[in-house]
Amino acid sequence: MEYISLNCLVSPIEPGVEILMAQLAELGFESFQETEAGLIAYIQKPLFDIQSVDNLDIIQNRDIKISYAYESIADQNWNAKWEENYDPIVINQIVAIRAPFHAPYPSLDFDIVIEPKMSFGTAHHGTTAQMIQLILTHDMKGKSVLDMGCGTGVLAILAAQSGAVSVDAIDNDEWAYRNSLENVEMNQCAWINVMQGDAALLKGKSYDLIIANINRNILLADLKFYSQCLEKDKLLFMSGFYPEDIEIINEEANKHHLFYQYHTVDRGWVAGVWLKK
Repeated sequence: MEYISLNCLVSPIEPGVEILMAQLAELGFESFQETEAGLIAYIQKPLFDIQSVDNLDIIQNRDIKISYAYESIADQNWNAKWEENYDPIVINQIVAIRAPFHAPYPSLDFDIVIEPKMSFGTAHHGTTAQMIQLILTHDMKGKSVLDMGCGTGVLAILAAQSGAVSVDAIDNDEWAYRNSLENVEMNQCAWINVMQGDAALLKGKSYDLIIANINRNILLADLKFYSQCLEKDKLLFMSGFYPEDIEIINEEANKHHLFYQYHTVDRGWVAGVWLKK
């Protein structure tokens, strides 16, 4: 599969890069590399539409200056590219998220190995990092867990290693699906069930915890499905949106008996907790 790399120069960097990343993700861009001057984003070539990029709200915003160029790149040497730019992440001195080419962290409770490739979710982004924090501060033991929009599978892996007895990891992107399978095997979490698809796969399922790190529009569309398969008095973790989106998300969540508990913010991104009643 050939990819398009979109190299963006952004001024000011904050909050420009974070907003641009979110809007590109909604167009199908699936991996991002922050640079000193902006952002490089990657998308499968058949999904690329330069007019859609031109029409993004942030591109039209006069307060943020963005210039960009794109090129086709072959599906090759991704590991080498990541090895040049990808650093391990350590959170709370409890969990390390690293690539196979990094040294292990034997002194930490969790040493998760992720072959990042082109999938989204290596804990470098504020949404993933906050979701990891939520998992670390909640008891996973004996729980059935759904990781919706699993990307690399890192959240599913952490939940499984934290004691979840049943974990489903779902992503609609084939690359993310295959990457998650690889990472689940690498981390010896055979009880994680990785599936390719969308919320239609949730019919007849039941969970003690749902983790959904996606984006506002998909979350709004899928809240009814999350509610249907989430047990009463259990929690839903959501991320991938901004503080100004909480009101509309909460309004839709309440329709489906999901009630806001609290949220955190990292680099402009929200991670929130809702309770099923």
